[in-house]
Amino acid sequence: MRAAIQRVLEASVDVDGTRLSHIDRGLLVFLGVTTTDGPAQADWMVDKILALRVFGDDAGRFDASVVDVGGGVLVVSQFTLYADTRKGRRPSFTAAAPPDQAEPLYQRVVDRVAARGLATGAGRFGAHMLVRLVNDGPVTILLDSTAT
Repeated sequence: MRAAIQRVLEASVDVDGTRLSHIDRGLLVFLGVTTTDGPAQADWMVDKILALRVFGDDAGRFDASVVDVGGGVLVVSQFTLYADTRKGRRPSFTAAAPPDQAEPLYQRVVDRVAARGLATGAGRFGAHMLVRLVNDGPVTILLDSTAT
């Protein structure tokens, strides 16, 4: 499982002109699922995302997590995080999990974040989405559960 996490002042996701989710200060998480992922990787990812200390203290040092600052989390599925561009010019996505495997794991991440009591938003799995964000910093962190 891979995540590209951006610290944001606000973020939202729309589908077909309808706003699905919006958060204020917090984390926008683009989440990709690979063929070898299961519940353990989803749970690890949630724990890691919520514990990341990427919010600054008074000295500007990264010292607080999204939980510490009472921020929100917006999770958007993004199979393109598993793009393989080593050959040719068209990316291959063979490492991305098929929808019947990926969607329940994506939903598990969303549900587990929400269960922690944070303002939680989500995109629509498999949909063409418009994601808007105001990146704060900018701060972007990449996580890969296979690197544990």
